[in-house]
Amino acid sequence: MAQEVKTTCPYCGVGCGVIAKVDDDGGVSVKGDPDHPANYGRLCSKGSALGETLDLDDRLLYPHVGAERVNWDEALDLVASKFSEAIATYGPDSVAFYVSGQLLTEDYYLANKLMKGFIGSANIDTNSRLCMSSSVAGHRRAFGSDTVPGLYEDLFLADLVILTGSNLAWCHPVIYQRLAAAKAERPDMKVVVIDPRRTMTCDIADMHLAIKPDGDVALFTGLLAHLAKGATLDKTYIESYTLGFEEAVRTASDIGLASLVEATGLSLTELIRFFELFERTENVVTCYSQGVNQSSSGTDKVNAIINCHLATGRIGKPGMGPFSLTGQPNAMGGREVGGLANMLAAHMAIESAEDRDRVQRFWKAPTIANKPGLKAVDLFQAVADGRIKALWIMATNPAVSMPDAGAVEAALKQCPFVVVSDIMATTDTARHAHVLLPSLGWGEKDGTVTNSERRISRQRGYLPAPGEAKADWWQFAEVGKRMGYADAFTYANPTEIFAEHASLSAFENNGSRDFDIGAFAEIGQPTYDDLAPFNWPKPPGETRQTTRFFADGKFFHADGKARFVSTALPQT
Repeated sequence: MAQEVKTTCPYCGVGCGVIAKVDDDGGVSVKGDPDHPANYGRLCSKGSALGETLDLDDRLLYPHVGAERVNWDEALDLVASKFSEAIATYGPDSVAFYVSGQLLTEDYYLANKLMKGFIGSANIDTNSRLCMSSSVAGHRRAFGSDTVPGLYEDLFLADLVILTGSNLAWCHPVIYQRLAAAKAERPDMKVVVIDPRRTMTCDIADMHLAIKPDGDVALFTGLLAHLAKGATLDKTYIESYTLGFEEAVRTASDIGLASLVEATGLSLTELIRFFELFERTENVVTCYSQGVNQSSSGTDKVNAIINCHLATGRIGKPGMGPFSLTGQPNAMGGREVGGLANMLAAHMAIESAEDRDRVQRFWKAPTIANKPGLKAVDLFQAVADGRIKALWIMATNPAVSMPDAGAVEAALKQCPFVVVSDIMATTDTARHAHVLLPSLGWGEKDGTVTNSERRISRQRGYLPAPGEAKADWWQFAEVGKRMGYADAFTYANPTEIFAEHASLSAFENNGSRDFDIGAFAEIGQPTYDDLAPFNWPKPPGETRQTTRFFADGKFFHADGKARFVSTALPQT
């Protein structure tokens, strides 16, 4: 009898539910899960072809030290001893982890726990740094937390959807399909695409603004100045729930229309049409993705967008709000566990002594990182100049994917000790590994991921582990034990890790932090196995239905108010 398993697509931040079917002969077919709220059965071409990607060609099947195949104990003992030696000789900041949005949340959680709580350094960063750090910083500046206010549903309830820095049709195809269907049902819905190029997404656009590269700050700062002169401002919301409006408007008003035309490359007519469309449309969602985030002015772009929504009170309500579209399948889950070098687990702040103390007490950790670690680009510079003596890379190929990849590869060549955990044996990064560890791939591993709308879904393994491949969380746990922290890393399965992650999210929270899934702190194996997709927050003992943030004006800065952030034109 053919087996069907509900799991989650590993390709992008949409987080589509899929049903994998293993035939009696071992073949795998994949179809969309009609019950999953991210896609309701839709799949893009990549998701539909998942079953064709599961062969074992070039798979890494056994641990290796250099070119020699070894057993797991020998490999893990060497990793633990080399990291311990570097820490003893040069201090905890001499070692680093570089991980990935391809990891499951449970893997990410243990990596963060081991590095920040037991090694005592924050030198753990992720390839998500390259695509999502601007959104994280923008959210934290505005809201006091890395919170995506809305849901996918808002795109389809909106009367105006603005897509900036996003080729939705190619990069988030299922959301594009759903948006196109919503527009066909409601022809009055307007779509604006802001992109220097005319992409396939423009096929459903009512307006394409062919903006100059990096013109987004100017465009949305100009929009704020325009809104400040009209009747659309929600003055009650601004006065009751925000700070910094007057200063942000003063900065915006210093930019004249001629300067906006120059900075954006748009005509005055186009600017006014766009400003007036935003002004007169109540239900507006502004979606932004890598074209906004991957920029030297990315954080200001995010805040310029958020400013316009705060000024009009169009946030956290059905059909309105700023919306960050993540790239990788678990970039959001990584942020939830503090996977970035300047964050702590459960959306706590590494710069906060209170948060550091809280996390250290919860983990019963011997220490806690007390300052931000090296971010991705800086981390590999530290490898190059010899500050990093031992580096563990997991589920990513930085010798290809990092900026200035040649310099990254040169750094890896001279690093005294490099560990690579991957499913592939012959990547450009793997060839520089002193230790190669075989990991589980999609279809084999078990855990959770979080998509762009804060929806946590199960990824369920349905294929046997090939060779001696092991889960990423297991690798971190085993090294933690060998480094002397056995009591803190005695996990039998990902269920136990998820339960601890959920428990930490609720620990001394009581509504003071956005991320709270404490309802699952006591989750057992059967419930975890059957876990249905859900949007956080899910605090303990609470059955609320609303999962949007900020319509009530409650933010996560110490005074409870949001911040307008002044955004000037980038210096050229």
